Amino acid sequence: MIVKTNEVVYIPKGSINQIITHLQKKKYNVTKLDSLILRFIGKPQSGWIYIGKKKLTRADFLYKLTTAKAAMVDVTLIPGETTYVFLDELAKTLSLDSLKLRSEFARQSPIPEGMLVPNTYKLPKGISEYAAIHLLLVRSKKQMYRFAVKIFGSYNQHKWLRYLIVASIIQKESASKEEMPIVASVIYNRLKKGMKLQMDGALNYGRYSHLKITAKRLRNDTSRYNTYRYKGLPPYPICNPSFDAIKAAIFPAKTSYLYFVKLRNGKHAFSKRYSEHLKKIRNVTKSN
Repeated sequence: MIVKTNEVVYIPKGSINQIITHLQKKKYNVTKLDSLILRFIGKPQSGWIYIGKKKLTRADFLYKLTTAKAAMVDVTLIPGETTYVFLDELAKTLSLDSLKLRSEFARQSPIPEGMLVPNTYKLPKGISEYAAIHLLLVRSKKQMYRFAVKIFGSYNQHKWLRYLIVASIIQKESASKEEMPIVASVIYNRLKKGMKLQMDGALNYGRYSHLKITAKRLRNDTSRYNTYRYKGLPPYPICNPSFDAIKAAIFPAKTSYLYFVKLRNGKHAFSKRYSEHLKKIRNVTKSN
């Protein structure tokens, strides 16, 4: 018998012997003899193979490797979404346990937020919580590494984390790709002057991703993500930023802006002086 509870198994491209070795590393009860059997049955397909949860005879298991394909599902992480919310959606889409997904992410990810690249990923139905997180992180890390090397020539984890933090705030605060470098300049200008960032978007972390920030929330949230209470950047990203936001964090616009306010059309008006900023706030209030 092949005793395995995973519904799907990933088969890499390679020779039959290489595939048998891969399965052995994954704790499947296969031997070199099975490679001989597969030469008569047929070569296993590469990619995700649907196995099911029932116990299978050795012959049935090997036959499934050559005939069964797992149904693939598209899962999309939109720029600016938090991992907490994304994993809840992932659980619903793939019928997984959201608590197990969060536990696996906390165990496998080097930081609690910002390690997933916004993109559309294909995942097989029947994948485990461990495998889903592992796959998403591996693919995201490869994308980040390539992007960093393209810009800097190398990947520095400490430097990259700072850019991710800044980019995550940019992502939450900007109305468009075009605004991102300008919002980035405001962040850096305020940090340089030792000013508190005082940005509402920083409080849309975790489960609070889509909640409107109120005066009460600003008073009561004691976390380091409250940039009205604490100076400097939050300890970690507040969401999963796009590469556009990361690029803006690396290459901010050169401005003297220190303030911005959201207009009725969703865009922002930027100001150098507080008096000018207050005037724009009043104009927005009047128009409402």
